[in-house]
Formats: sequence, C-alpha cells, structure tokens
Amino acid sequence: MSKKNKKKNSNRNANAAMDTSAKLNGNEKRDDSANKAVDASATLSSNEKRDDSANADAFVKSNSTEKRDNPANADASARTGSAGKPDSANRKNPPLLEVRNLHTSFKTDKGEVRAVNGVSYILEEGKSLGIVGESGSGKSVSAYSIMQILDANGHITEGQILFKGEDITKYTPKQMQEFRGKNCAMIFQDPMTSLNPVYTVGNQITEAIRIHSDKSKEEAYNSAVKMLEMVGINDAERRMKQYPHELSGGMRQRVMIAMALVMEPSILIADEPTTALDVTIQAQILELMLDLQKKLNMAIIIVTHDLGVIAQMSDEIVVMYGGRICERGTAEDIFYNPCHEYTKGLLRSIPSTSNMKKKLVPIAGTPINLLNMPKGCAFCSRCDSAMKICLTQVPDELRIDKTHLASCWMNVKNGTYSKEEV
Repeated sequence: MSKKNKKKNSNRNANAAMDTSAKLNGNEKRDDSANKAVDASATLSSNEKRDDSANADAFVKSNSTEKRDNPANADASARTGSAGKPDSANRKNPPLLEVRNLHTSFKTDKGEVRAVNGVSYILEEGKSLGIVGESGSGKSVSAYSIMQILDANGHITEGQILFKGEDITKYTPKQMQEFRGKNCAMIFQDPMTSLNPVYTVGNQITEAIRIHSDKSKEEAYNSAVKMLEMVGINDAERRMKQYPHELSGGMRQRVMIAMALVMEPSILIADEPTTALDVTIQAQILELMLDLQKKLNMAIIIVTHDLGVIAQMSDEIVVMYGGRICERGTAEDIFYNPCHEYTKGLLRSIPSTSNMKKKLVPIAGTPINLLNMPKGCAFCSRCDSAMKICLTQVPDELRIDKTHLASCWMNVKNGTYSKEEV
C-alpha cells in the first residue's frame, strides 16, 4: 500500500474514533450528571483515548523537556502567568492596566471557593476589553478584585494588578479609596439597588465629587449638572432634586454612568450594564458608553454574558469558564474562528440568521463546582470532544494566530495552533 493511502486510512480511523468518542460522551452526559460524565469519559476504551490523546501527550512531553533544558523559558513562563501574556517589564511604557496571574478565593463553611484561577490580561489606554462567560465563570469577581470590593470572606491569594506599572494589591485602604473614582470607576448591573433610595440624585453625585476633589459645594453641583447633561439626561437641574424611584430604568443607568465618570477616570468597569434594561434602552446605553469613551479617551472593561453586547463594544474579547480564561481574541477571531469547545458551545446556543430554522443546542451538563475543581480542563465534564488528557492536565494557552489564543487540547490534536511563543 502506498504512503498516500496509508495516510488517508489513518486519518479516516482517527476521525471515526473521534466521532465515536463524541457520541458516547454526548449520550452519557444527557443521562447522567456532570460529575458522572467525567467518570464515564475516563472509562472509554483505552485504544480510542490513546489515539485521540497521542498528539496532546507528545506536546506536553516536548513542552516539559524544553523547560527543563532551557530554564530561561521556564522563568519567562512563570512571569507571564497562566494566561500567557508577555511580561510588560520589557516595554518602554507600562500598559494602563495589567492583571497578572490573578487568583481570588472565598472562604466558606464548605471550603475554599476558587472563583478566579490564574487570570491575566492587559488593557491599553482608550481600548475596550470584553469579558464573557456564564454565571459562575469568575468574570465579575475578576472585576471586583481590581476595585477590591470583594465580600468580607473574599481575598486575592496570588497575582498582581498593575495600574501604570504600580501594584494596587499592596495599596492601603486610603490609597484604594483614592484609586476608586479618580482612576477607576464601576457601573453595576442594577442601578436601583446601587443608588441610595433616601438621597436625591444630585446629593449622591456631588458627594462623589467632593470626596475625590477640593471643589466647593457649588462647584460640585455645577459639575454634576454638566455630567448629567453629557450622559443625555434632559432638564438636568430638575433631575438633581429627584429620588431614584422617580426615574425610569434607563435614566437611572444614565445617572450611574454620570456618577462613575464625573471624576473622568482612566478606566471604566461596566458589570452587566444593560441586563436590567429593555432592548431599545440597551442600544442607547451602549451607544452612550462608546461616545463617552471617545470623548474622554478612557479604557473600558465590559463584563457580560451577552455576546451581542461584547461584539459591539470590545477591541478584545476574553472568554472565561471555571475561573480561567479559555480563549481570547478579536470579535472576528471569537465569532468566526472559535478554537475552544466552550466558546463553540456558547455560539451554538444563541440564535442567528444562519440557524433560524434549526433547534438551538444548549451546552450539556451543569456549571462546574468551584469547591471541587478538576485536575485537568474545567470544561471537560461537559465537553463532547473530551479526551483522556483533558481529565488530568490543564491545557496551556496556545497561539492560534497573531491576535488569537486558546487553551484547548483539541488544538494540539488537530494541529491548529501556531508554533510561536505565547
């Protein structure tokens, strides 16, 4: 038999084994819980798993050999953190915000909940970063970690958060109060619960101005009126005297944006800013945020589960699951060339013009229990393409192309990653 025919046969066998593995996993996950699916996946025939994981195992071995042979590479890897972003120490000017290998946990009666596990990313001045994932993926906790507004039982256990090269995790409470508002502000998802119902809108905005500046009461009042006008609230002086319950949901969210931006911070964190609003108001708020970003040259981190919002707002998108970053890239990378099985599942579960006559496919299983994190990939218990190596080893973040990175063993198996260093 010719080499060409042998190659065709081997490819055909590999594809057949992969299809069989996917069908078995799919049936098992529908019948059992997510934890049982992991056990079932682990007991698939050793021949199938050996075939599927051969390339991945080889990659792991070669990686460990390189690090052993070249300690400099290992040191560089440690500096970059689990997300694999380059060390900004070699840059001429540090980025506006850099999160390095961030770990955030919550101590509970049942144990330690590791909500964020080694997250790293960079936010440049004037740019927008979108963080997307389902509930419990750690996206909001990573944002709260930047502001250091975690619950009493929450704490940052490892990593750095660098603002213009300075580690804010070492700030005193007084320094953090200065950082919040002046340098970084936050918009929360429900303005009704964020605004104080017993104080007028004007009182709450002017209080923020006077805490962070030396302005007089009159100057603070004038600044507040000007900011309300900037965010599109009509008759701003009358609104200053009203209470939150007297305003509509869209106007309350505009008040929250005004309060966040009144000190013109460098960074705005928007945590699900459009969740409590109807579709038409959502579009207005997003348009307002983009307009203000251009006017004030601020950077935005937008946290959401809405892929439509992310596509409209973000220069870079980060997809999170189980407290880890599983994929990152531009909107074009994520939507047209997803390279992590979780991202593919998210895209399959939303309606689009291409699947209007088809049944939407939800992601099987239930979200991962953060009290009992798996040894390997966090998504393996719900993944139809899970291999043996997925159960035991966390995949490294691999470069797909210049702007696109993903942490999935399927990219190793299929050879769809670049050999360049991350």
